[in-house]
Amino acid sequence: MLDSDLKNLSVARLAHANDCLHEAEILFAANEFKGTANRSYYAAFHAMRAVLIPDGFDSKKHSGIIAKFRELYLKTDLFDRSVSDAVSSLFRVRTASDYDDFYIVSKQDATQQLEYAKKLLTLITNYLKTKE
Repeated sequence: MLDSDLKNLSVARLAHANDCLHEAEILFAANEFKGTANRSYYAAFHAMRAVLIPDGFDSKKHSGIIAKFRELYLKTDLFDRSVSDAVSSLFRVRTASDYDDFYIVSKQDATQQLEYAKKLLTLITNYLKTKE
């Protein structure tokens, strides 16, 4: 891909991440906490995919995206390592709420997931702006 194509792909993925975050906020306002957790995670997932594009990495596997994001952005201290805990929580809660029949996402859990997603999107958006 050409550099402009990669930039456009990164921008599109970041827009998708922001759409997911908006959906999470709507679901939270409607007291739909399971949906909030799901859309919060996907906001973070698509943001991580967006920031990895300029590095020449892509994967549809969630574990691959998370591992490469940690390798390139957390272990190198480009982002604070505490972000790793946020990513782990987002993934864990989303997975449990999607696949565990009896898992209940509380309002407190949903609030935390939404905050984690907002934090990650802000970090990635600001970082990508420095690369323009």
